[in-house]
Amino acid sequence: MDYGIAITLNAPFSRTVERVRAALAEQGFGVLTEIDMQATMRAKLGEEMEDYLILGACNPLLAHRALSAERRIGLLLPCNVVVRSTEGGTLVEAMDPQLMVKVAERAELSEVADEAASRLRAALASLQA
Repeated sequence: MDYGIAITLNAPFSRTVERVRAALAEQGFGVLTEIDMQATMRAKLGEEMEDYLILGACNPLLAHRALSAERRIGLLLPCNVVVRSTEGGTLVEAMDPQLMVKVAERAELSEVADEAASRLRAALASLQA
């Protein structure tokens, strides 16, 4: 099962993170959480890994609509966006909001998931422009 929307950019990690934040903001998403996996693995396990950042993106209007349809959907929020370094460039991946519909098995979430997916795709597409 493919559960993400992804693009790879030929740009430095730190610059890509800045651009991802701006692209998400243009689509009405704020970043509620940020997890630096590289720093966490180093601090907690003494392990090294590539630059790897998880951004918890939330569009408040869409989140409200989803929570109104299904209160437990908060378990699947926010929409995670991962920025990580790879050999081929900087990979940007967003969780496919359609997962909410599949996991919750609630048809009324389809419209919200469609709009969230459209906005996330637009944000990622803008990074390639």
